[in-house]
Amino acid sequence: MKVKQAMGGDGRSGFARYRALVYGGLPLGRVAAIELATAMVGGMPGGLGLLLRSCLYRGFFGAAGRKVFIGRNAAFRHPHKIRLGNNVIIDDNCVIDAKGESNAGISVGDNVYIGRNTIVYCKNGDINIGDNVNISSNCAVFSSNRLTIGDDTVIGAYSYLLSGGEYDYNDPRRFSEQSGMNTRGELSVGPDCWLGARVTVLDAASIGERCVIGAGAVVSRPIPARSLALGVPARVVKNLSDRA
Repeated sequence: MKVKQAMGGDGRSGFARYRALVYGGLPLGRVAAIELATAMVGGMPGGLGLLLRSCLYRGFFGAAGRKVFIGRNAAFRHPHKIRLGNNVIIDDNCVIDAKGESNAGISVGDNVYIGRNTIVYCKNGDINIGDNVNISSNCAVFSSNRLTIGDDTVIGAYSYLLSGGEYDYNDPRRFSEQSGMNTRGELSVGPDCWLGARVTVLDAASIGERCVIGAGAVVSRPIPARSLALGVPARVVKNLSDRA
């Protein structure tokens, strides 16, 4: 069903559907400029490729600060709704997708690193990434509601943060026919947190300030500030305000 909705049945040409999916309402001239720049330097290796992407890609975005570095084969969808701060590194093969009809999109603060193969994407939701955040490789950050990652937070490799994106098992329709946009509330990860590798944070399961979430944990309900949480589902095992 989702493929059918994206790719056919409405009388539009293939290019028109592609343009709507990747660029939203951007003017055709700007779409052509982005396509050309991506084709020319998107996969270019070495320092020259990095320099040219840093220069040519700036005009893609709703805003871009100083020293924004883009790795090879990074993809940006609905780039006019992506705002980047200063000293941002987006590594090779990342996808940053702000698609939606009424959302604000994706905001990335200063001194942020987004690791190789990581996907940050919206389905009409918003994502706000604070200053000094480090998101490691092969992560997925998704929002059909609102997702916030606080300043100075570190997220380990292969982690998955989900705001919205739920299906309704009480709905008689097949899951493939549902939108998968249901949500129980916003998701926030507080400032100065450390999420270990392969952590999953589910819809509305917010994490308070200065928490540590152990590797492989599944956070299915809110975690209070200054907690160490482990396991599936994640449970608080220590208050980090306590002295050792």
